[in-house]
Amino acid sequence: MKFLLTNDDGVFSIGIQTAARRLAADGHEVLVVAPDRERSGSGHAMTLDRPLSLIDVDRKFLLGDFTAKASDGLPTDCVVLGLEVLGFKPDMVISGINQGPNVADDLTYSGTACAAMEGLIAGYPALAMSLDGGSRDRCMHNDTAAEVMTALISWFS
Repeated sequence: MKFLLTNDDGVFSIGIQTAARRLAADGHEVLVVAPDRERSGSGHAMTLDRPLSLIDVDRKFLLGDFTAKASDGLPTDCVVLGLEVLGFKPDMVISGINQGPNVADDLTYSGTACAAMEGLIAGYPALAMSLDGGSRDRCMHNDTAAEVMTALISWFS
């Protein structure tokens, strides 16, 4: 399968790296298009007032064998860039693994949830993954979240 991954934590976040590494190790084609820095709380905002940049991330900074691009845009922008500018046609858009919970009314502010929603609006199945943990937690259980992600993908397909 082909997956477009994004998030609101940034392209170098351990969550998106873990998700991409797991999918690539399972033999899937993975394209990561994510913000070049933390963009949490951006909701479904899009950048409309300036051109966006999209740069290749050198593989020596990645934790797996997949292609990654960083943008100075927001999570929703990253989905649009992956689909429309790069012409990537995924089987599913995945946003996350987010490093913190997205529950209740937080979903309306979540760049993670809204990036998945943008994939859905564009006509692709989409999944948002978040962990219920905080910055002081010693272990964020990203590997466990990646296992749940792959189980959900199997269930959906």
